[in-house]
Amino acid sequence: MYILIGTLILIIFALILYLWIYQRQVKNICRQLQFLNENNSNMLILREINHGGIAMLVNILNDFLIMRKKEKKEFVEKEKMIADIYVNLSHDIRTPLTSLDGYFQLLEESDDKEEQKRYVSVIRERITSLNSMLEELFTYTKLKNEAYQLELTTCCINEVLKSTIFSYYDQWMELQIVPEFHITEELLYIEANKEALGRVIRNIIKNGLDHGEKQICVSLKKENDRVCLEIRNQMKEKEEINISQVFERFYKADKSRNKSSTGLGLAIAKEFVIRMHGKIEAEIIEDMFIIRIEFCTKI
Repeated sequence: MYILIGTLILIIFALILYLWIYQRQVKNICRQLQFLNENNSNMLILREINHGGIAMLVNILNDFLIMRKKEKKEFVEKEKMIADIYVNLSHDIRTPLTSLDGYFQLLEESDDKEEQKRYVSVIRERITSLNSMLEELFTYTKLKNEAYQLELTTCCINEVLKSTIFSYYDQWMELQIVPEFHITEELLYIEANKEALGRVIRNIIKNGLDHGEKQICVSLKKENDRVCLEIRNQMKEKEEINISQVFERFYKADKSRNKSSTGLGLAIAKEFVIRMHGKIEAEIIEDMFIIRIEFCTKI
């Protein structure tokens, strides 16, 4: 009888001790949660016991905390992106808007037909520039939205490249640029979006027209199972380009901001290439600024 009573007392004592430890662990978890809720900390919940579902509870809480921190980081990054967009957009739009206002005043005051035509031509050019800037901003914002889906199909990169560069023929002739082409005759197919691929090529060419000299070379070839597109531009003298930042949003080698550009062209090109499962990189060799794009061939 005494042995039975002693055993029961020990069991009760053990249960009371276990409940006390369990309760202390729960209170400790509550204190840690309260601390994490009140402070910006990267700490995770710690535990002293693994019994009674404590281990599962702590693991679930830590998974939730990790997810919450990730969402908070993404929110901060998007908030910063929006702030950067507002700041840069207001800076870039102010100049053409001021110019528009000035030319409208000149147009109202002028009685000369030739002068009026010239002012109208300039106003149209400024409006086109503003539309282009706003369209670039809209495209970049759309690409940064994870919910945006780019529809991919099998397309011939030779056809897209040739039709895109042909659209610049008149502009090159006007600027006395004689482009150099090395495009393989073999038809190369990739998984891509035709409109997006054309946009990538246009943005790179436009960047070269804005910042390059009168020398451009476009090459397309196949290397093993990869399609390689390379566009080279001769850089302007004394223009300094930070090669590590050329694909960042709002980066401009022209710090004076004299050109009507948002600095989003190459950033948009990179986002499109990534969404088409390609690779894009830039380098400088002597006085040549080179952008190289690679895609897997679609057989």
